[in-house]
Amino acid sequence: MTLISFVVPVYQVQGYLRECLDSILGQSFTDFEVVAVDDCSPDRSCDILAEYAARDARLRVITLRHNEGQGPARNRGLADAAGTYVWFVDSDDWLADGSVRAVVDRLRETEADVLIVDHAKVRWDHVVEPSGSVAAFDRLRRAPQVFALRDWPEAIDILHVPWNKIVRRDLLDRLDFQFRPGWYEDVPFTYRVLLAAERISTLDRVCIYYRQRRSGAATSTMGAGHLAIFPSWAQVFDTIDASPDAEQLRPVLFRRMMKHLLLVRGNDERMPRRLRARFFTQMTEHYHRYRPPGGYPVPGGVEGIKHRLVAGGRRRTFHAMRGAFRVLDVVGRAGETAGRRAISAARTVARSVRTGVFRGYYRLQVRRPLDSSLALYAAYWYRGYACNPAAIHERARELAPHVRGVWVVRRDQAVAMPPGVEYVVAGSLRYHRLLARAKYLVNNVNWPGWVVKRPGSVHVMTHHGTPLKVMGLDQQSYPGGVQDPDFTGQMHRADRWDYSITANAFTTQMWERAYPCGYQSLETGYPRNDRLATATVADVVAARDKLGIEPGDRLVLYAPTHRGHQPGYHPPFDAAAFVAALGPNGRLLIRSHYFQDPAHAPASTWEASRVRDVSAYPSVEDLYLAADVLVTDYSSVMFDYAVLDRPIVIYAPDWQAYRLVRGVYFDITAEPPGAVALTFPDLLDLFRTGAVDNDAATKARGEFRRKFCALEDGRAAERVVRRVLLGEGA
Repeated sequence: MTLISFVVPVYQVQGYLRECLDSILGQSFTDFEVVAVDDCSPDRSCDILAEYAARDARLRVITLRHNEGQGPARNRGLADAAGTYVWFVDSDDWLADGSVRAVVDRLRETEADVLIVDHAKVRWDHVVEPSGSVAAFDRLRRAPQVFALRDWPEAIDILHVPWNKIVRRDLLDRLDFQFRPGWYEDVPFTYRVLLAAERISTLDRVCIYYRQRRSGAATSTMGAGHLAIFPSWAQVFDTIDASPDAEQLRPVLFRRMMKHLLLVRGNDERMPRRLRARFFTQMTEHYHRYRPPGGYPVPGGVEGIKHRLVAGGRRRTFHAMRGAFRVLDVVGRAGETAGRRAISAARTVARSVRTGVFRGYYRLQVRRPLDSSLALYAAYWYRGYACNPAAIHERARELAPHVRGVWVVRRDQAVAMPPGVEYVVAGSLRYHRLLARAKYLVNNVNWPGWVVKRPGSVHVMTHHGTPLKVMGLDQQSYPGGVQDPDFTGQMHRADRWDYSITANAFTTQMWERAYPCGYQSLETGYPRNDRLATATVADVVAARDKLGIEPGDRLVLYAPTHRGHQPGYHPPFDAAAFVAALGPNGRLLIRSHYFQDPAHAPASTWEASRVRDVSAYPSVEDLYLAADVLVTDYSSVMFDYAVLDRPIVIYAPDWQAYRLVRGVYFDITAEPPGAVALTFPDLLDLFRTGAVDNDAATKARGEFRRKFCALEDGRAAERVVRRVLLGEGA
């Protein structure tokens, strides 16, 4: 029997449906079915369902003749569901990566009748917010592993929706539960199920991303549909007596009902003016009909006053009080705003004065002679000692000791500077002086726009990667990927470059196309790769020892690129499934923003022992040397790692979207440095079958290295130093 049946009602969601289906069908755990119910959707959702059903037998589509609404559509899907558990998922939401495996593990561990999972809200502008039930989940973390509602009635306060609950099918059959038509059908579902379940458990992990749509969500729409909240709550109380715990739980449920009713009534964007009196009258009726005989815990403060006004049917007083509190709130916020503005203005003035003083000091220093023995270095917006500038600095200390090198770093990064490396804190007075006086300025990103290009000074742009993704002016054709839309400013900053360091002929051509300015390209190879090109067996052993990797371990480095055009995106990747595919000696390092989402943290001690987040590890070169295989998508790490001539796998699950939105200079799936996987199951198969380093992958890597790594001989930094600091070959 199938373990889980996903029931997905579908209506007018063509813009979101693919993301929903991909998030379910792309999970590493596969013992499930998806029952999608086309509720006579007027858009092209039916075509999308047909497309997915044709290529994945786990998806079955039921098409209704008439639009019946979300509740009846769920009922129809439930009737066809064959799983031991049922998970209702809305078709405009999506599952978090690895969530199904985590759910299954918890179900098997607890044998729960109902499993409640956490969710995150995703606003239409892609801002991700935690669920509104954080406080309830904080309490439930201290709950027994398995409980009934009478043991932990706080579970009543968790958001009352079907999609955050995985329910045993025979419990629903025993209840003979059917969703109501209309809005708020989730209320009776939630409390009927929780009251009947003897074994409830929770999973403190974000499993669902709940889309907050700008328009189209029923309960955020103004209209008479909100009156459906009353029969929905009536259904809860009219059936509660069937529970042996009714007397204990009725007061808590009643208080929850009042909170919900007041929330809906208090939202003027939901409640039409013509219905407000009727809504209040029905609140009063519900109050007296369902108020527990022994009372209930009345909240304090303003909320308690609202309860008493509802009980007394004092609609006009209630309305006047809301108006008065709105006025007080506006006045209070105005006062707070005025105070904040005054403080903000004072801070702004102070910053402006400080900036003016420092910039004035800089302009005075610019009038003084250049210091021909001073080179100023920086990397990644002053984040520390790294990349091509660091490699050039190291070589310059040997070949050009007469040139004093000083690094610019942020104050918080100063403690991490290597011993013996002179540095200056960004933004300080000394920083402004050195920036004005240094003859050589070496950076892998641009210096601030206000920096003057002085006659006789030498600006060296080292860049920090070989460009697969489009850059500079080329981004204008891909507005979805533009990080800095000020192209005039970009070109102004590039006009200051004297030299552009490139790793190969391809990079030279792309930079000159993206930044058509008057600099000279130095096609030297990337200085930061010198260490890789000259690495010995002892260097590899030392790097692995630092990371605690045993000699017999097979180490994979997974390094997906950051998607600045798609905040919050994580490639579908299940670390536990991946290391399982590697075998008993497999180990995984992840270098990305991946583990910043706590939902992706290792779920078990076993997994934690084999998976390590190295996003903050100071030396990426150590990771390259230690790793036996690199898995990446569109990151420039592939060009660096290829210097080592080790297997590389391109894992590009969003390739088509990425190339269209972000823009790329060539098709990495057609000209890869090794094997290619477009789905997570395909990625696992590459490692299980050995295709990661078979003849085809080795041949592809060889062609890739000939195109991109021919200059990486360990002498790139020396070539830069001799040309720029020593003037050789000019």
